[in-house]
Formats: sequence, structure tokens, C-alpha cells
Amino acid sequence: MDGKPGLRERKKQRTHAAISDAAIRLFLEHGFSQVSVAQVAEAAEVSKRTLFAYFPAKEDLVVHRLADHETETARVVRARPPHTDPLTALREHFLKGLRERDPITGLNDLPAVLRLTRMILDTPSLVARMERFKTGAERALAQALRETADTPELTARLAAVQIVAVHWALAQDNAGRLAYGESADERYAGAVADTEHAFALLENGLRQPVPPSGSYRPESGRDAPAAPSAGSDG
Repeated sequence: MDGKPGLRERKKQRTHAAISDAAIRLFLEHGFSQVSVAQVAEAAEVSKRTLFAYFPAKEDLVVHRLADHETETARVVRARPPHTDPLTALREHFLKGLRERDPITGLNDLPAVLRLTRMILDTPSLVARMERFKTGAERALAQALRETADTPELTARLAAVQIVAVHWALAQDNAGRLAYGESADERYAGAVADTEHAFALLENGLRQPVPPSGSYRPESGRDAPAAPSAGSDG
């Protein structure tokens, strides 16, 4: 056995991709609420029954692209090098995502990514689905902290909620700045500084009132719209 998927599995993967691609194209062209599942099935040349076998809900046609990120922070904690604490591993992972312009960090200005983010934010059912995604990320991270860092259950839950919230807040701010016209390259240095500041708050508590120079300040009047990450937990 060479480890490659068999013919049946490859066919399923192609069908899954065809449905997803057709859905995203139609949603971006016409709006999520303006496109029916039947229209997506027709564009992908499959039956509605087949579509629902791959995507149980209409929202899954969009959110599935972020599904792998739901357990991303948990995987980072589990795979961290020996003698590396979870918070350090997660900070370095987020910084790596910024360098690579991972969409889950909010720092990706490709037109298709910006349009997809905007569509999610403008669609209440997708926003609600992203909240479920966030809850799943918190649950998975808490379990990883309990199992790999010998963290008491309540402490693990409290830490996971705060860490995931930081990931989302950073991604929201980055995406908001890009929505206002900054490029990813222009935002990068500030995104790194804000990430370091955010993780310092996690590590040392909330008694650090002064943010880094150049970081986002609400009084500027440019409140950033909420955005998924992702994550991360993202």
C-alpha cells in the first residue's frame, strides 16, 4: 500500500471540491441568502441529496473551509516542543500565521478572501455558525491543556476561553484594518506588535495599561468590524 487514497475516495474528494467551489462562486456573485441549495447543486451537477450528504447545512458550504482551524490551537499545544509552555507555542504559531498571511489571522488581502470575510460578517446565520466554531475551538483547546500540561479542568477552560478570544480579537482587528484599505504588508508590523502585547497580557495579567506604539486605539474612530479568523483559533 502506498498510502494514496483509492479511486472511490478520490472521486468523493473531487465531488466535495466541486460542490464547495460552485457554492462559493455563486455566494460571492449573488449573496448567500440569494442563492438556494438547489442552485448550488445544479451548478455542481449533483443532486440535492448528494449535496446534503457532503454538507448537512447550507452554512457548511462556507464554514467547512475553516473547519480544520477549529482544533488548530489544540494541535499546536499537543505538538509543542519539549519544555515549551503552551502560551509560547501559541504565540509563535500566530506570529508564523501573520508572516505567511494565513487568512485565519485576518492578515490576508487577497480579493477573494476579503469578499468571503465580508460575506460571512454580513450573514447572521454564518456569524452564528462561526460562534459554534469558536466554542468548539475552546473545548478542544481546554482538553489539550488538561491532557498535556496537567492543568486543572476549570483552569484549562478559563485559559482556553481567553486564548481563543485573543486569537479572534487580533484577527478581527487585522481584518477590520484591511477592510478600511490598509494592505497586509502595511499592517504587518502593527499586527506583530499587537500580537506580542496581547500575549503579554495573557501571560502577565491585565495590569499592563500601555499598548505598544502604533497599535490600534478605539479613540481613533476606526472601530474594526468583527471578522472570523478563524484563529484560529483559530
